[in-house]
Amino acid sequence: MKVLILGSGGREHALAWKIAQSPLVDEVFSAPGNPGMDKLGPCFDIDPTNLKDVQELALQITPDLIIIGPEAPLAAGVSDVLRARGFDVFGPSQAAAQLESSKGFAKDLMAKYGVPTAAYGRFSDLTEALDYLETVDGPYVIKADGLAAGKGVVIVESQEEAENTVEEFMTGKFGDASSEIVIEEFMTGEEASIFVMTDGEGAIYLPAAQDHKRVGDGDTGPNTGGMGAYAPAPVIDTRMMELVQALIVEPMLSGMAEDDMPYQGVLYVGIMVTKDGPKVVEFNARFGDPECQVLMAGLPGDIVPALLVCSTGGLVSSHASLCDMMGLSSFRPSATVVMASEGYPGPVTKGTIIEGVSRADELDDVTVFHAGTDVNEKNELTAIGGRVLGITATGNDLPTAISKAYEGVAAIAWPNGFFRKDIGHRVLK
Repeated sequence: MKVLILGSGGREHALAWKIAQSPLVDEVFSAPGNPGMDKLGPCFDIDPTNLKDVQELALQITPDLIIIGPEAPLAAGVSDVLRARGFDVFGPSQAAAQLESSKGFAKDLMAKYGVPTAAYGRFSDLTEALDYLETVDGPYVIKADGLAAGKGVVIVESQEEAENTVEEFMTGKFGDASSEIVIEEFMTGEEASIFVMTDGEGAIYLPAAQDHKRVGDGDTGPNTGGMGAYAPAPVIDTRMMELVQALIVEPMLSGMAEDDMPYQGVLYVGIMVTKDGPKVVEFNARFGDPECQVLMAGLPGDIVPALLVCSTGGLVSSHASLCDMMGLSSFRPSATVVMASEGYPGPVTKGTIIEGVSRADELDDVTVFHAGTDVNEKNELTAIGGRVLGITATGNDLPTAISKAYEGVAAIAWPNGFFRKDIGHRVLK
């Protein structure tokens, strides 16, 4: 079979890498892809949010399955137009993807379905938002309603800081994405990410992961798209996973189906483990990045049959066999360390030279996933984005996987890059 993957980040490289290993797959195509994905199959330089170009490409290569990696094409309705053309697509509809593309929409649905989450207010008027701040105590969690590349969430201590942040957001910091905002109650606990593959009825629960959102060691500095991750996350034991299933996932899937927007694809449930049980921090409509890297590396089996069934239906009846094919019960502990360009998550210099990626790739149990990379006219690997590489490793336990990932980092020579030195610190403690 032929598989087309839309996207160009580390998440999409990890998916392409895993899918290419399937005995069912003859060809893997990517659009636009990256230098790492190009080694797995042809890449096509198109914008994955361009409905016309994506349709033309799909009609040209006639894939048996299309995987939509990032959130922007989902928000643009790419899955809908491809399904209308008769393609099998792994990714939710535009309506269902509002769980990520609108924080306010997601909060309203959680309230409707009785899903535990933080108390909140939703605002499109600056004066009303500022008035609301006077009625709640800090710390204050302020979120852009729309897509902001993982950077649209700010936590501040004082009311003055909150007021300044609200004004910045609502007067254009993230453009239209922050013209409407959500102000949430601050939740205390430990965060984790749970990924549920679903056809809208059945559900496959992947091992829980934890990422590191802050840019600096010790979880300091501004939020990023993610500086590293590991799985499985010990904070999510069997009982906690059962609670997430019963209190969060099942009500969301059944409620959305009843509201005529069944959810197909992967549901990313960001939770806070509080003293009162799990509460939703956010939903995303796709695999996390870098969590996808650790999940794909840790799964020993074939994920393609599960991706296909989630796209076409019938997951309930085939659940056990699909889990066996994926090797869920034999998941290997895995860790990813992200290497980013100096200055990230702010402005970065593009075109800096990276050496040693092949050395890292040759290490036992280490795989380097490309994100913001390109190749220059001298055939040198260069950095063209904020998060650039995801050095991923597996091991018999998490400390070993983390250690191997840092061995991979040490093999790479990139003076203009940086990385956190404490990925997995919760586990290592």
